[in-house]
Order: sequence, then C-alpha cells, then structure tokens
Amino acid sequence: MLYRRLGKPIFFKLDPEQAHHLVIGGLHRSAQIPGMIPLLRKMYGISGDSRMSSRLFGVDFPSPIGLAAGLDKNAEAVKGFSSIGFGFMEVGTVTPLAQPGNPKPRLFRLPSDEALINRMGFNNLGAEEMAKRLAALKFRPVPIGVNIGKNKATPNEEAHLDYKKCIAALYPYADFFVVNISSPNTPDLRNLQHGNELALLLEAVMAEMKSQAERFGAEKAVLVKIAPDVSPQELEYMINTISRSGVSGVIATNTTLARDGLSHVHAGETGGLSGKPLQKKSTEIISQIYKQTGGKLPIIGSGGIFTAEDAYEKIKAGASLVEIYTALIYEGPEINRKLHRQLGELLRKDGYRHISEAVGADHR
Repeated sequence: MLYRRLGKPIFFKLDPEQAHHLVIGGLHRSAQIPGMIPLLRKMYGISGDSRMSSRLFGVDFPSPIGLAAGLDKNAEAVKGFSSIGFGFMEVGTVTPLAQPGNPKPRLFRLPSDEALINRMGFNNLGAEEMAKRLAALKFRPVPIGVNIGKNKATPNEEAHLDYKKCIAALYPYADFFVVNISSPNTPDLRNLQHGNELALLLEAVMAEMKSQAERFGAEKAVLVKIAPDVSPQELEYMINTISRSGVSGVIATNTTLARDGLSHVHAGETGGLSGKPLQKKSTEIISQIYKQTGGKLPIIGSGGIFTAEDAYEKIKAGASLVEIYTALIYEGPEINRKLHRQLGELLRKDGYRHISEAVGADHR
C-alpha cells in the first residue's frame, strides 16, 4: 500500500511527464546505491515458481508478466525495473538517431477511465546511446527486448534502413527485438503494417537479423508489434504476411486511436490510448491471431491488464506472455506480486500444472 498511500498522491499532483522522469531517474539512481536493488527485490520481487516460467523463441522467462515498451525509452532503469517482479521488459522505442519527439504537453492521465493518452513521438537518445547503456549491464536478471522504430524524418520507403541500423547497433545487447510499426504518434508509421510495405520491411529486417546472427554466432528472435485499430480483414492479411516472413512472434497490441466510452476531460486529446479501455479489444485481436495461426505464432498480449483475471483472459485467448504499462502507473510496483500470486491461483483453480497449458484454452 506504500505507493497508493504515499507515492501515487504525490506523483499524480505533478505533470505526467515530470512524474515519469522522476520515476525513471529514481530507479536509475537506486541502482547506484549499495543495497538498494536487493531492497527493491525484497519489497516487490517475486519468488520463483516453475509453473509460471517458460521458454519461448530461445529465451527463458521467469514470469509471464513483463513491462511494455515506452516507459524506459533509453534503457536508463533496467536494473530497477528488473528488480520489482517483472519476468521480462522492453526498452525503447529507440530510433537510429536521437530525436526530441512531439511538442509538450504530450502525456495525459485519465483517472476516471484508468487510462493514459500519449503522443510522445519516439523521443529517445538514439541507438548508440542505448547500446552503451545495455553494454554496461554486467548482470541481467530478466530478458530485455529492444523495441525499434524509424526516425520521424525518415520516409516510409527508407524505413527499412532505420530498422536495420537499430538491429546492427544493438544486436549484441538485446535478448530479442520488437519491430514497432504501430505507434500512432509517428506520421504514416502505421502504413507500414499494410500492403506490400509490410512484406518488404520484414524481408529487410530478417535479412539483417540473419547477417548479425552470422557475425555474432547467436540467433535472436524478432517480434512485430501491431495496432488494435484494424479490421478483421486487415488483421488476417497482416498476420499472413508476418507468418510468412519468419519472425518469431507478435505483440498485440499497441495503443488505440479509439475513444469509445471515455468520460474524462482529456478524452479529446490526440495520441494513443492505453489502459482499461483497450482490454477487450486487444484480447479479441489475440484470439483472432491464435485462431488464424493455430497457435503456431507466439503472442505477447498487451493492453488494459490491471488484474490477474485480465491477464488470464489474454492467456486463454492465446497469449504466451503478457505486458503491463498503464497499470503500473495507477497501481504501483506492488502490482507484480499481486498479478503473479493471483495468476497462480487461477491456474490451480482450473487444474493447470503449468501456464503453457492455459495458453489458447478458449479455443479448445
């Protein structure tokens, strides 16, 4: 209850982006103070549970609950986030060159809707800076996925070059990569999800991944993060293209442009909406992907997870892993222990000995 009673009231009086930087900075500094990381693990870490661990695309995940991209954009607080109960985390979105992102204000809380709207615009320090930070990590308690994107100034016909540059700069330091073609805050980025552009982009990405694997002697996975704002026909085409490309999996989904049912005054702000309102839609997309691929394309479910029941719905719909973001802002670091414990109880209640047995259960 420490966060709810003390941290949250303070943070929610601050501008959302200012609060964001305070959290990232605080976690970064905590890693430099002797004894702080063990203390964070004692306060918020999870105990090992073999029922909840899994191995996907060559990576071991101690827990199915991860941190979505967007919170630690520059890999500043990896040690801190790795110590508060996450089973994996994404850093980024990172672009080849540093860029400031969109004008402020660009991040908004919608407490009555348990949601956030952001139009950050891939603000980050660039791939080389992230590479330095990840290279400096001597110990990684959880897998790190690097979420990559294109610079705003790069035209779509040259986007593949930006993704290749990110992979080349960061290949030795990522446990897996995530190709972000679904943020609504970079002009025309979502167009890369459709038509021949997607096939050409993924062909270039996979060629670069193969080249780097040969160089470093280690194959690594690459996943594609998709948007929720697609028709069933568009999704079907997209997943067919992704499946043929040879990528290792999909993250479903990114933020939405929809504003259905919102009550907060910030509902009219432009940008991507995350949080509770996205929960049902993202789960429906997970279910369609699993059904279309026969469960052969691993899915990481993201969007609106606040409770163990939310996570379990996505797992039964077809997600092998799940990610949170907005719930961490509203619930604090205590959420990981709660989700982990209650998810284990749901598995036990349904008679599953391992979380993998629950993946796609709604389709059986």
